[in-house]
Amino acid sequence: MSIGMILLVVLALLILFGVLQRVLDRMALTDRQALLLVAAIFIGGWLPDLTFGRVSVNIGGALVPLLVCAYLFIHAGTAKEKARCLAASVITAVAVYAIGLLFPADPVEMPFDPMILYGLSGGVIAWLLGRSRRGAFIAGVLGVVLADLLSGALTWARGVDQPVRLGGAGAVDAVVLSGVTAVLLCELVGEIIERIGSGRAREGAVEGGQRA
Repeated sequence: MSIGMILLVVLALLILFGVLQRVLDRMALTDRQALLLVAAIFIGGWLPDLTFGRVSVNIGGALVPLLVCAYLFIHAGTAKEKARCLAASVITAVAVYAIGLLFPADPVEMPFDPMILYGLSGGVIAWLLGRSRRGAFIAGVLGVVLADLLSGALTWARGVDQPVRLGGAGAVDAVVLSGVTAVLLCELVGEIIERIGSGRAREGAVEGGQRA
């Protein structure tokens, strides 16, 4: 079973058992909507790509995540949060493109899957810019898509007529994995910081009570 299929199965189970309820609430998604999105990504990943000139878009691996990004962007609370989402996406794209330059062109030759690095870069940048789960997903997804488009544009500028394929590595690829990893990273970091903060608050209350 591919890492993409494993990820989708794990996500579906976590949603069903309510583990990701807080994350979904902050992303303005219900359990049913999230499960439908997981199913759409899985099924769409095996459907024929949509072709636009030299660019092909996989339905599950790129189109569905991009539609989710549009939904989250519309539901972003303020203009400041929307600006942070766009800034994080551009910075993530540059980071992802730079990461891609450090590894061999053939993924088989890589010692590990670089998709995890793409997701981590999106999560870290989104967290630093806005600490928003919505921003993390948008930065993770758009960052990889923009990096692919940038790589394709530079290739075309060199006179190489090579098609660009967004998404499409079975049921899921770097685009989906990047967005999901970014959100989970933000949630994990946020949970740790909240626990540390609440622990310090309790210690302060105890010390204050003792002095009283």
